[in-house]
Amino acid sequence: MYDIMFPPAFEKRMREYIGEEWQDFAASHAEKPTTSIRLNPKKNKSHLLRDRIPWTSMGYYLDERPSFTLDPLFHAGKYYVQEASSMLLEQAFLQSVDLSRPINVLDLCAAPGGKSTHLVSLINDDSLLISNEVIRSRAKTLEENIIKWGNNNVVVTNNDPNDFQALQGFFDVIVIDAPCSGEGLFRKDPASMREWSVENTALCSKRQRRIIMDVWPSLKQGGILIYSTCTFNADENERILDWLHEQDEMESIPLKLEEKWGARPVNAQSTAGYGLYPHRVRGEGLFISVLRKTSAANEVRIKKNNSFSSPSKIILEKLTPWIRQSGDKAFILRQDKIQIFPHQKLNELSLLANHLYILIAGTPLAAVKHNKLIPDHAAALSTALSAEHFSSIAVDYNDALHFLRKEPMSVHSTKKGFALITHKDLPLGWVNGLGNRLNNLYPSDWRIRMSPANQK
Repeated sequence: MYDIMFPPAFEKRMREYIGEEWQDFAASHAEKPTTSIRLNPKKNKSHLLRDRIPWTSMGYYLDERPSFTLDPLFHAGKYYVQEASSMLLEQAFLQSVDLSRPINVLDLCAAPGGKSTHLVSLINDDSLLISNEVIRSRAKTLEENIIKWGNNNVVVTNNDPNDFQALQGFFDVIVIDAPCSGEGLFRKDPASMREWSVENTALCSKRQRRIIMDVWPSLKQGGILIYSTCTFNADENERILDWLHEQDEMESIPLKLEEKWGARPVNAQSTAGYGLYPHRVRGEGLFISVLRKTSAANEVRIKKNNSFSSPSKIILEKLTPWIRQSGDKAFILRQDKIQIFPHQKLNELSLLANHLYILIAGTPLAAVKHNKLIPDHAAALSTALSAEHFSSIAVDYNDALHFLRKEPMSVHSTKKGFALITHKDLPLGWVNGLGNRLNNLYPSDWRIRMSPANQK
């Protein structure tokens, strides 16, 4: 028997929905949630993990949940802590999208960044990801996680879905991990169970419809919509897609998922979806479906217009050795910083800048003060950085934590100028050598406050 007190209305509906599976479903909520991570393919030359999540190439289960805050490699962007079920996005993406050509992808409800860091690891370097979050505080968290991941073909925006209507037919793929009633997280987050109500599920359903219709014009004809939630409610899942099918022309794209993975087909009137349930998989609850837009769509004109300023020739000569394959990158000035961005996507960036509020575009490299370059923290974490161009100081675990807390380290250097602090061959950030001491340049608002002594 299970002793979980589910909301009565939720239990009644789920008993009807999954039938004889209810007892197993309920019992699974008394079990400990799994812990899983997804490795950064550009920062992992080798690893010792063996318990792979079967539906993703870089996801792994952990035997126990460590303190990720106290792991310097987490702050270096070596991996992302992500729930295993949500990584099914990889199958939806790979089975529906042509990755042999450059594409524009929108992750509409992106914070804190799990799906965005996953998507940018799947697309090629000639493609562009727009990672958006409407809530400003969550958008800052998204920005931090994108910077840690280190790719330069990402634009982080802070916009309402309605703002994307100005970009008609711009996107080849739109991913909507919609805000929902969170029923799939009851085991992982018991507080969400106490906050659940029938009224809230109805409100979520209305919000999801508005979000989809606001952004729908920006999906081109033949474009792919990947819709997902972390809930089981049909009003937020398959009925949303039936409703969407009534609004416009589209076709459902079935996925080939191995039966042993445990995904449960969820068939609506016009579309195919897939549900993951905690009693069937090593993960939490998820619904996902893939649609192709077949109706005609207007497409915004992308003008050949680079509206950004470029650094001076002297500054460019100093910056070029910082970056691998710098010929593929454009150096642009934005908000008093020099940033790198894929050269072939500059016209798209100019268009985005005219219609969206951009937090970061590509990778911030440096600020210029009196013709002197002050390296940005994002440059240290960038996978495009030529780290061998800079002096580096390798630190052990204890000094890595001191650096991340902006505390004095035991290491010293008599060299003047900027240097990378590295741990296990991965950069953590910058210091400025002043001859007699090291000035820690780690961002103050990123610094960790936990110590091993207060670790739970």
